[in-house]
Amino acid sequence: MQLLDGKVASKAVKEQLKAKVDKIIASGARAPHLAVILVGNNGASETYVASKVKTCAEIGYQSTEIRREVDITEADLLSEIQKLNEDPSVDGILVQLPLPKHIDEQKVIAAIDPTKDVDGFHPVSAGNLTLGMPTFIPATPYGIMLMLEHYHISTKGKHAVVIGRSNIVGRPMSILLSTNNPYGNCTVTLCHSHTPNLEELCLQADIIVAALGRPGFVKPEMVNEGAIIIDVGITRVEDATAKRGYRIKGTLILRLLPLKHLILPQYQVAWV
Repeated sequence: MQLLDGKVASKAVKEQLKAKVDKIIASGARAPHLAVILVGNNGASETYVASKVKTCAEIGYQSTEIRREVDITEADLLSEIQKLNEDPSVDGILVQLPLPKHIDEQKVIAAIDPTKDVDGFHPVSAGNLTLGMPTFIPATPYGIMLMLEHYHISTKGKHAVVIGRSNIVGRPMSILLSTNNPYGNCTVTLCHSHTPNLEELCLQADIIVAALGRPGFVKPEMVNEGAIIIDVGITRVEDATAKRGYRIKGTLILRLLPLKHLILPQYQVAWV
């Protein structure tokens, strides 16, 4: 089994982006500018936003972090988004999810200018992705495609099973794997909680993308020998013996599986 480390691929992508930003600045133009809105103090969201801000600094992007209290009204949040839409110095807008229950997430997503929708969640972005047109792509599926490219993993003609149908990971992942490009051209089966023969389908798969937050859901007996496993489902599991009081666990149970490749994002490598 070959472990395809997300940290290695991430480092390579960051280096490429930094080189592009250096050229932009050298030409006399300004660096790209990302604005992130964080509502409340959700622990996972705090971690994600901090990582995004840190990455911007590493590659030379300008970033602005806008924090608002958990009781912000929907109208006020939409007003904040509109200001960023109209700000010509802001190139990308990201509203960290989840939002408080009193705020309609879909309304917030739809309020973002599609030309600044770096999360790729806007209906226009989703529609363009479906049609194979240039667009912003949700980060996790796009990151998976970049990892396949970085490690030169052949996907043409393979049967890919995607477990999970969220608009953030599962659905766009199924589209990307089926598109006509060097790291697509798969025959894709999109599975979910109502799929009756999931184990049978997984055993037929050359590629399995596990994109659901249920630790240990994909068991060894569900995986065919030589399969490529892409595990992007993560869950915080309480663990009193861990320094932080919890551990991050993925969807796959590893027991010396006879896999060809195992692809994991950087936050899961330590668990493996």
